[in-house]
Amino acid sequence: MSDFHRGRRLRRSKTLRDMVRETELRPQDLMMLYFVAETDDENFEKPITSMPGQHQLSLARLEQRVGRAVDNGLRSLMLFGIPAHKDEQATSAYDPEGIVQRAIRMIKQNWPELLVCPDVCLCEYTSHGHCGIVHNGDVLNDPTLELLARTALSYAEAGADMVAPSDMMDGRVLAIRETLDNAGYENLPIMSYAVKYASAFYGPFREAAESAPQFGDRKTYQMDPANHREALREAAADVYEGADILMVKPALPYLDIIRQVRDSFDAPVAAYQVSGEYSMIKAAAQNGWIDEQAVVMESLTAIKRAGADLILSYYTEEVLKTL
Repeated sequence: MSDFHRGRRLRRSKTLRDMVRETELRPQDLMMLYFVAETDDENFEKPITSMPGQHQLSLARLEQRVGRAVDNGLRSLMLFGIPAHKDEQATSAYDPEGIVQRAIRMIKQNWPELLVCPDVCLCEYTSHGHCGIVHNGDVLNDPTLELLARTALSYAEAGADMVAPSDMMDGRVLAIRETLDNAGYENLPIMSYAVKYASAFYGPFREAAESAPQFGDRKTYQMDPANHREALREAAADVYEGADILMVKPALPYLDIIRQVRDSFDAPVAAYQVSGEYSMIKAAAQNGWIDEQAVVMESLTAIKRAGADLILSYYTEEVLKTL
């Protein structure tokens, strides 16, 4: 008898490897993200240059794109809005006829079973590009909460299945939960961007959502990438305030954080494979340096292996074809 472990016995064939595989990606594990633009041009489909394959879409183009994805097995999606009007109070964010509200109604009318989760933030709708009300150069926390709650409620009234606050204002989950409950939406879940770092990996998203801040940065409200204990405090606060799903963002550079959140809380955990992660893979693939499909699947599998129950990824449409 040999005196060492022969791990290769279970790697000898694909059938054996598949049989003992510990982590599997399923269609229901993946959420696609879409950028819908307020425009009179029904054929509007603007490529996002820093994110090859992704576009800003008119309502009509969004309908076509979602339809194809549903045919390939899409189960859930997130919406980001690009309004025609921006101001300091982000009024387009909570306008009942805003572009995201209209998109929600269109999608639910066409695909009632498709889960629609709009991102709840103000940065795409403010003239200054910050995620809250600004006064004398400071982003004000508490006055912003009312606008975030109004935005979430307007999405619920439009038919959203879940809302996802991404602003990182203190107390926003509680403000949204109380507002939804008081309006009769106590069964509508909140997927909180509980652990959102002030990451350099968000760069391409700024072009996609037209949401770059006009001054300063977001480090006073998004987390320091060097911190991990703080992540657990933020997640605990959101659970206490009523969050149903906890998100970690970004995903692959923060696998340790995903695992810590998974091990520390019973709530489902989501992870966001952000624009920079997507764009780096795309760029390397376009240069012929990597096998794009293999790297994508390995990356998503790593995120799920770390503990994510749900992965938000711009690769969702492509991966669904594979799955």
